[in-house]
Order: sequence, then structure tokens, then C-alpha cells
Amino acid sequence: MFNKVILIGRLVREPELRFTPSGTPVANFTLAVDRPFVGQQGERGTDFIDVVTWRRLAEICAKNLGKGRLVAVEGRLQIRSYDDNQGVRRKAAEVVADTVKFLDRPKSQGAPTGSQDAEEPSPYGSEIDLATNDEDLPF
Repeated sequence: MFNKVILIGRLVREPELRFTPSGTPVANFTLAVDRPFVGQQGERGTDFIDVVTWRRLAEICAKNLGKGRLVAVEGRLQIRSYDDNQGVRRKAAEVVADTVKFLDRPKSQGAPTGSQDAEEPSPYGSEIDLATNDEDLPF
């Protein structure tokens, strides 16, 4: 079985950082993701997708992200059920993020300094920078 979600979108509001009773950080935010097609009215639709991050990733996102920031999120889709205040059974769909990549820089920041990626440790190693100078190519 396979459950993988990759999204690129902008934050709708500031991330909300909370802590579980045992002290584990958890941050929630919502991404606005444009649909890849134009509707009958000539406008693109937008989906608003809830994202959840845990532990160190939650702290990094809460500290560095804000409304309007462009990010790429990689994770898994989770559907959970809960009872609302009136006792009605509800379902919620959310993406539990393993990786959040910051695709822009904050408006208050000048030139990029260092990496702006946030992710849980990957079992696949680090990313490879494929940017090369044409003079370095053997062909």
C-alpha cells in the first residue's frame, strides 16, 4: 500500500503551535493550492488543505513560516473522526507532513543564507545539488 502526498501552495494564516499533554510540539497550518485547470468561468479553483507537523519540524515551521509563504509539503493523507460540540460524528482530512521546503524567503529577509528546508531525518540520505557549470560536463 502507498500513501504519499506532495503539495505546493501558500499558507493561508500563521502556523498554530501547540503541545500535547506529554510535551510533544505539533503545528497546524492551511495551504491554499491552486487547481491545475480553469473552470467554466475562466478562473482557477483553489483547495484549502490542512497540514499537521510534529516535533522539531513543527517548531521550525512555527518559527519560520507565516501567512503567504510559498512551501512544498511532502507527507501522507490522514482521515480522522471526532465528535463535535453537539455530539455529531465528523471526519477531517489532513496531510501529516514529513518534509516542508520553504520555496521563498520572508519579505523581511535579504539574500538567502543557508538552507531553508525543514524535514524529518530521511532514510534516503541527503539531496544532491545537480546545478553544474556546462564547462564541467565531459560531453
